[in-house]
Amino acid sequence: MPNMIYGTAWKKENTTRLVEEALSSGFRAIDTACQPRHYREDLVGLALQNAYENLDLKREDVFIQTKFTPISGQDENNMPYFSSDDILTQLEKSFIKSKQNLKTDYIDSYIIHSPFGPVEDLVSVYKTIEEFVQCGQVGQIGISNCYDLDLFLYLYESAIIKPKVLQNRFYSNSGYDVNLRNFCKRKDITYQSFWSLTANPQILASRKIEELTKKYQKTIPQIFYKFLNQIDITPLNGTTSKEHMLLDMDIDSFTLDENEVESLNTLLLNT
Repeated sequence: MPNMIYGTAWKKENTTRLVEEALSSGFRAIDTACQPRHYREDLVGLALQNAYENLDLKREDVFIQTKFTPISGQDENNMPYFSSDDILTQLEKSFIKSKQNLKTDYIDSYIIHSPFGPVEDLVSVYKTIEEFVQCGQVGQIGISNCYDLDLFLYLYESAIIKPKVLQNRFYSNSGYDVNLRNFCKRKDITYQSFWSLTANPQILASRKIEELTKKYQKTIPQIFYKFLNQIDITPLNGTTSKEHMLLDMDIDSFTLDENEVESLNTLLLNT
């Protein structure tokens, strides 16, 4: 998995253009969802098709991640399934629609958009997604918006094919998921963060970040994204600026030292 993922939520009719710009700027991982309420997964697919034709990219060059969104996260007037469908039919229809939208028979990473109840249904959906892996249609699986360590542990212990992704909002209200992230690190699960910049203005405006931007001659987002990488986090990046895309793809050009990482981590956890 690349060290940063382009997030496509809330891009609406600009989705195709922005995904193409992200790919031309160096992004090689795209995150979307079969949730018309907030994503245009079909326009992500169009952008990918254009990129294969115009950017000399092949399907295997791009890491594609999408999600099954339960009814609680959908606009009931615009869903990939019927509200009367049972939960596994919802999953099946959503998965088929995602493959159609993204113009592929293989999804690199397929995740449950958020926990839902009853927990037996959640586990049943997860176990069905395991079958997608077993038949070669999905590479890895996981869950998003899961801030309950006990629930995540329950899902993990119930799984035959263990989750490889946890994607959460990265913010102080959840204590920055310290315990969840520690578990992920022990179990080789990729922790993906979203709202990494938006939810942390106080950290981005800190004196420490300002010092590091001057030392390394990098932007504030570059410093913060690099910090996240160095504490084993893969951030989603939803910028709509081509300039920022290019800059944010350049974070491999420097490394924060251990004391700087520890200082930022302390700042984070004391927020």
